Amino acid sequence: MNPLDPSRNPIHAALRGRIGVPIAVLRAVHRPAILRHLLALGEHDRYLRFGYAASDAHIRRYVEGLRFERDEVFGIFNWRMRLIAVAHLAYMVRSRQEQAAEFGVSVAATARGRGYGARLFAHAMRHARNEGVSQLVIHTLSENAPMLAIARKAGASVQREGGESEAHLVLPPADFQSSLSEWWQDGVARGHYAFKHAHYRLRRWVGRALARQRAVVS
Repeated sequence: MNPLDPSRNPIHAALRGRIGVPIAVLRAVHRPAILRHLLALGEHDRYLRFGYAASDAHIRRYVEGLRFERDEVFGIFNWRMRLIAVAHLAYMVRSRQEQAAEFGVSVAATARGRGYGARLFAHAMRHARNEGVSQLVIHTLSENAPMLAIARKAGASVQREGGESEAHLVLPPADFQSSLSEWWQDGVARGHYAFKHAHYRLRRWVGRALARQRAVVS
């Protein structure tokens, strides 16, 4: 398989804007939704996401410590306005000449196999590139095959040391296409999020109205 062929590679296809998955930018107001998503992860999924057996208390501290004013957090909502995938892009400066960012992602068990992890990675790559980041880093367990596969498909080099692996992906400088693609997809995502939210509120309102009507009839 040619890794640069966007028709076969979801990473490069998403970077070229050929896969439209509405990805929302998450803010501090979304902490409860992020917490709910992470607490719903099973024991093994928590282990893969954080690299250790994260307890509920560990996850709460992690969510409380998210720096939305500095880092970037992205998510995918379902039609019930539940987060089914969350990505965290944490910025770090390795030297005066090099700015890097670390990527982490989690996907709900019910949403696996749809390419959400790869699409969030592609989104994070494009955003980091447009922010002047020169390298994307992924620290993960060596047994986290899905995450390592995503990194390798994007062209990252992977170094393994025992039970842990570190992937490095050099990002090209931003250009007009990368900036325009992010601007367009962010606009689409905001519109799609607003539509989903309105749809969810309408369903809740209708459900409550029907429940009140049934109560009156009975």
